[in-house]
Amino acid sequence: MIPLRDENPASRAPIVTRSLIVLNVVVFLYELMMGPELRDFMFRWGLLPERLTWALQRGTEPVIRAGLPLLSSMFLHGGWMHLIGNMWYLSLFGDNVEDRLGRFRYLVFYLIAGIAGGLLHWLFNSHSRVPTVGASAAIAGVLGAYVVAFPRARVITLVPLFPFFQLMALPAIVVLGFWFLFQFFTGALSLAFSATGGVAWWGHVGGFLFGAMVMLLVGSTRRSEAWVQS
Repeated sequence: MIPLRDENPASRAPIVTRSLIVLNVVVFLYELMMGPELRDFMFRWGLLPERLTWALQRGTEPVIRAGLPLLSSMFLHGGWMHLIGNMWYLSLFGDNVEDRLGRFRYLVFYLIAGIAGGLLHWLFNSHSRVPTVGASAAIAGVLGAYVVAFPRARVITLVPLFPFFQLMALPAIVVLGFWFLFQFFTGALSLAFSATGGVAWWGHVGGFLFGAMVMLLVGSTRRSEAWVQS
C-alpha cells in the first residue's frame, strides 16, 4: 500500500518537518559530490554495529565517538529512492505529529526516535560490518506517534488489487498498522535466516514502538478532526 495524502489538516505550518526534509536533501547532495570518498564517509558516519560493540567490549575507542553515528546516520541516505521514500512519509505524517507535540518537543522526539531505532538495530546486529544509513527509524517514530494520536484519520492510499491499483480512503491504523507488521515479520524472518545488510527492519520496529509509547504518554488526548465513517 502506498499512502498518497491524509485528510487531517494541521493547524500551523510544519516548520520543523520541512526543515528536516531540506536538511536531508542538502546532506544527500553533499554525498553526491564526494565521489570516491563517499565509501569512507559512510563507514565513518553511518551506524556500524560492530564498531559500537567493540568500543563497548574492547575499548577500541571512546563509546561516545563510536555511538555518534546513531545520530549522524539518520541524515544520510543510500540513493535517490531511499531519500524520496523517507521524505515522502515524513511530509505526509510529520506535520500532524509536529502540531500535536509542538515544534521543540517534536524535534527532540524525532532525534531520540532515530537513536532508539538505531539501538534496537544494533542489538539484533551487534557484529554487523555493514553501515546503516537513513532517516527510517526516526520517521518510523513519527508513524508510531501518528497512529496513536490519529488512528481513525483517513489516509488516501494506493492499494494493489490484482491486476490494477485502486485508490481507497483507509484509517491510519490500517495503513500504518500494516506497515508496522510488515517491518516486524520481515525483521523476524531476517533473524531466522541470518540475513544481514539491506534494510534495518528492527530499526523501523524500534522507532515505531518508541513513537507510539511517547504519544501514549504525552499527546494522545486531542483527537483528529478527520474520521472514517462507519
